[in-house]
Amino acid sequence: MWRRSQCSRCRVCFEGIKEPAMPLPRGKKPTVTGGSKIPKLAATATENQEDGPQVKRSSSPPHGAPKKRTAFIDITNAHKVQISLPGRKKATAKKQTKKTSSASVPAQNQANLQKSSSVSSEETTAKKDKAEEEKEEEAQEDVAAPAEELVASAPPAAREVPAHLKKQAIPEEFDIDSENSEDCYMCPEYAKDIFDYLKQREEKFVLSDYMHKQPSLNPEMRAILIDWLVEVQENFELNHETLYLAVKMTDHYLSLTPVHREMLQLVGSTTMLIASKFEERSPPCVDDFLYICDDAYKREELISMETSILQTLSFDINIPTAYRFLRRYAKCVSAGMDTLTLARYYCEMSLMEMEMVSERGSLLASACLLMALVTKDLGGWRPILQFHSGYQTSDLAPLVRKLYLMLLAPPDEKLAAIRNKYSHRVFSEVACLPLVNIDVLEKALSQ
Repeated sequence: MWRRSQCSRCRVCFEGIKEPAMPLPRGKKPTVTGGSKIPKLAATATENQEDGPQVKRSSSPPHGAPKKRTAFIDITNAHKVQISLPGRKKATAKKQTKKTSSASVPAQNQANLQKSSSVSSEETTAKKDKAEEEKEEEAQEDVAAPAEELVASAPPAAREVPAHLKKQAIPEEFDIDSENSEDCYMCPEYAKDIFDYLKQREEKFVLSDYMHKQPSLNPEMRAILIDWLVEVQENFELNHETLYLAVKMTDHYLSLTPVHREMLQLVGSTTMLIASKFEERSPPCVDDFLYICDDAYKREELISMETSILQTLSFDINIPTAYRFLRRYAKCVSAGMDTLTLARYYCEMSLMEMEMVSERGSLLASACLLMALVTKDLGGWRPILQFHSGYQTSDLAPLVRKLYLMLLAPPDEKLAAIRNKYSHRVFSEVACLPLVNIDVLEKALSQ
């Protein structure tokens, strides 16, 4: 089976090269189809040949049939067609001039030419050489004419790119992608442009508190759903990008469509299915998602919900998530895996908070990374982070304080999936680390 390594999505790694077998639906056995009936075309052709001697068909077309015609010119009649090329106009004009002049030669000149047939062989050789030179000049003119026309038709020199459209030069001290110049999978030439585009695209997916549009739901129900989706991501060993995208799609769908509380789990499992198709190399099948819902829903209901979600979101599900920005910004400061994991813990805990729904992913990722850097005593927000994220410390301060209060609140025993997940040694037990002192945090925010 496929097995994902801990490097997550920077470069997806798998162990083994064998394709996984797709699980069969429960209660069904594979059926073997019978051999297909192939028409006996060869036998039919043989029977047609044995009917009688072959009769040679006449080459003339049958009465009323259209005449055969090639797309341009029949090759057999090509010698009868005169094709005028653009570069031969001058040479043709010269030849016509020569013919006209030779036709107007008087009869006396022709008689004189006949008398001069006794010219010495040296003069004859000289005339032949001169004629050959004229032919070479004509050939050169034929070649030069198309070249002159091409030069005349060539477009003017390309205009210079305006200053505001030129690609921004990255200072050498802020260049974090040149080290991957040999790795085409890392896209070092376009990495910054890609994240700048994702940051601009965030403006299209800004949300607000939508819970007043849901008469049957409340923030606690949403938190329970997110906690359950974290367990699904762990059990299926899905990428973290899949979890973040599923949460984003759930929030966008709930902000547009009222949902009854009994159908909330169906919405969550369906968004996880869609996100798996978008992010995973080998996504779980529909029956797996029905199984984790304890068969509370039918297959037709899940497929119908998938159609409803995609149509409601206009099939635009490439939503920028905080997890992608977090990995990018952690690379700017060469953060270790323990620091990155701590920032991921803060970011994942924020998924359950309704007041964090309206925050942009890039801003949330920056705030979580700043908290992790201060907790690990690695300094504050550096100039290289300001260059790549576009945020200053003053932009992050309000959100950092919100995160601190969220983590300072007593844990809810019913919503322990994320804390248990990051308390494992695989994740460096970052959930067990104490919070940084508020005075140290405020000092870092004031810089």
